[in-house]
Amino acid sequence: MPLPTDFAPAERAASEQIQAQRRHFADVPLLTELLDAIPTFFLVLNEQRQTVFANKAVRDVLDAPEDDLLGARPGDLFGCTHATTSPGGCGTTTFCRYCGAVQAILSALRGEETVQECRIRQEDDGALDFRVWATPISVNDALFTAVAFQDISHEKRRRALERTFFHDVLNTAGGLRGVIDVLDEVDGPLFEEFVTMAQHSADALVSEINAQRTLTAAENGDLQARPEVVISTSVLRSVQEIYERHPVARDRTLRLAPDMAYAVFTSDPALLRRVLGNLAKNGLEATEAGAVVTMGCSTDDDEITFWVHNPGHMPEKVQRQLFQRSFSTKGDGRGLGTYSIKLLTEQYLGGQVDFTSTPADGTTFTITLPIRFDAEQVMPG
Repeated sequence: MPLPTDFAPAERAASEQIQAQRRHFADVPLLTELLDAIPTFFLVLNEQRQTVFANKAVRDVLDAPEDDLLGARPGDLFGCTHATTSPGGCGTTTFCRYCGAVQAILSALRGEETVQECRIRQEDDGALDFRVWATPISVNDALFTAVAFQDISHEKRRRALERTFFHDVLNTAGGLRGVIDVLDEVDGPLFEEFVTMAQHSADALVSEINAQRTLTAAENGDLQARPEVVISTSVLRSVQEIYERHPVARDRTLRLAPDMAYAVFTSDPALLRRVLGNLAKNGLEATEAGAVVTMGCSTDDDEITFWVHNPGHMPEKVQRQLFQRSFSTKGDGRGLGTYSIKLLTEQYLGGQVDFTSTPADGTTFTITLPIRFDAEQVMPG
């Protein structure tokens, strides 16, 4: 009976067949020496997407002899979290539909040379960003795929940071300049109103710069959480006050739920506000004019859950790629909101992030934190 799959075929070749396929390459010493000299990860896969040759760069990084790698698929080798969630393994889950590596390999099996990008999420919350070249090759009338993986993690981080930083900061700075330009032309109550707008724009500009600095420090492991005693309702009100006046809230309403829970616990208030602010901002950006975005929180035993709801619905393709650094709901290179939410919540606040999204109920993001209280912490003023 065929193994179930939600994307690529799940069947694998028998070990005897893989050993026979390996000999196509092992019996040509000059070829293996050339491939071993390539510093990029290089694999040769059979028609079942299984490894029949792995070069020295792969063997070294995995610290394993080639015999241990034979028959494995790329997701198995690089520790993809989705490679163990279905009986068919790598390439067979719904998430794999959006994996650039699987797509490139399948294209090569159809005879097409392809270049794609992919992000492999690992069990330990790590991730690998690759540029993948897949080329069809024929050896002794057998079809194989030559696949090269180039690590582009640093490139992706730099590109995303630059695009997000320049876009968001320039937009905010442009708004600030526009307000300042008209100050000389207004007086009386209108002047005070424009001064207030300028102050809000300046605050937003500083916030954008600090957000990028926080994200960079978090990724580099240089961020230090600074726990204080936090009041749940105060945090939510402060976030609402900031984002109800933000440009993304134009023609939209950011509202607090009337039944939000009052809880006192220890956390880093600045990081918590950053996370909740990103949730609020994303919710406002995801809705149409006239929509209402609601924030609230609830408690259950020793946990507190903050939530942000918007009436919009995310397509399945978007849902499958959330929280990846290389993906944004705003377009290529735009925005790192959901990625930074997960990074800050799970690695620095000790919580968990989740979401639901349906056409009927809209989209709700949640962050759940442990309710801890350190009596030695000083209550913020």
